[in-house]
Parts: sequence; C-alpha cells; structure tokens
Amino acid sequence: MTPIRVLLADDHPVVRRGMRALLGSLDGVEVVGEVANGADAVREAQLARPDVVMMDVQMPGMDGVEATRRVVAAVPSAAVLVLTMFDDDETVLSAMRAGARGYLLKGAEQDEILAALRSVVAGQVVVGPGVAQRLLACLSAPSPTPFPQLTPREREILDRVAAGESNGAIAAALGLAPKTVGNHVSAVFAKLGVATRAEAIVRAREGGLGREERP
Repeated sequence: MTPIRVLLADDHPVVRRGMRALLGSLDGVEVVGEVANGADAVREAQLARPDVVMMDVQMPGMDGVEATRRVVAAVPSAAVLVLTMFDDDETVLSAMRAGARGYLLKGAEQDEILAALRSVVAGQVVVGPGVAQRLLACLSAPSPTPFPQLTPREREILDRVAAGESNGAIAAALGLAPKTVGNHVSAVFAKLGVATRAEAIVRAREGGLGREERP
C-alpha cells in the first residue's frame, strides 16, 4: 500500500523530532519533510506535494491558520491536519474555516493520530475528543462579523472597496498612505482567495459589506 506522505510544520525542534519518531514507527506513514514556520510550510508543501501537512497553529511569522489557508489554495491535494495545544473556540474555528481537514490536540495517542491521517487522506473531517461538540456549536452560531479572517482595518477597507471607492479615495478618507491601502487590499485578496477587485466586491457584498451609503 502506498504510504501516507506527511510534512511536519512546528516551530519546536523537540516536538518535530518526537513527532517524526512517532510517525516513523507507524506502518504506512512516511515523513517527507519538516519546517519551523508557516511560510516554509506553504513553500515545502508546493515542492514535496505531501498527502498531509501536520500543522501547528502558533509559529513565528506566518501562523498555522494563514499557512493552512495558503496550502489549501496552492496544493488542494494536500490535507491539513492541525496538531496543536490550543483548544479555544476561536482557534479551532479559524483553522477549520481556513480549510483544515482535521484538528487534534498535542498529546493525542498514536492510534488516534494514525486514524486521523487515514481519515483526512480519505477526504473525511476529523476533530479530537472534546473539540467536536464545541466546533459544531460554533459553526451553527451566526458569525458576529463578516469575514472573521480579516483584521478590523482590512474589513473596513474591504467595505469601502465594495462601495466602489478607489484606493486613493480610501486613503484620503482614512488618513492613510495610498501604498498602505494598497498593501491592505493585497492582503484582503489573499485571505479571500480572489484575484481581482471585481471578485472581491462580489464576495464583500455577499457578506453584507459595501451597502452603507456614504457622504
């Protein structure tokens, strides 16, 4: 049987070594690489084309949630399985909304990790004990704000983009440099997975932005 090819992403060397040793002891699993931050996880996922990226959440630079979003967009064939110590509702929900196919807590048993790897490769969604019930409750509740992956400033700028304002007009209204607005707009496009301003406007209006009349 073809082994499950796994990329490890965790900023703690001791954790990576321990996880590599654990995975190496499992039948049908092959570790194809390990990285220490989110940006490297995205780059290595595109190079190694693993079946699964085991992703920590808190890493320097690009965090695991944003890295998950980019891996899912760049390598759709790779399933992201989050393995972290954070089990708060916001982190769990952000990771799953970013496209993670599984969410386990560090300390999970060997059999649980192997079962999770097999499940996410098969296209199933897996969450560890204690996380599932809270995740379902969060997903069933309406989001208090549209596009929770955006910062408040990015959401404000997207709102104005959706209202038809140019970058120059937005910069003048918010007291920002046009280049700063342009950087924010680029970040919004990346987080929404859109390539053009028109696509961003459609997504924003579907989320209820850009409808408020401005003077």
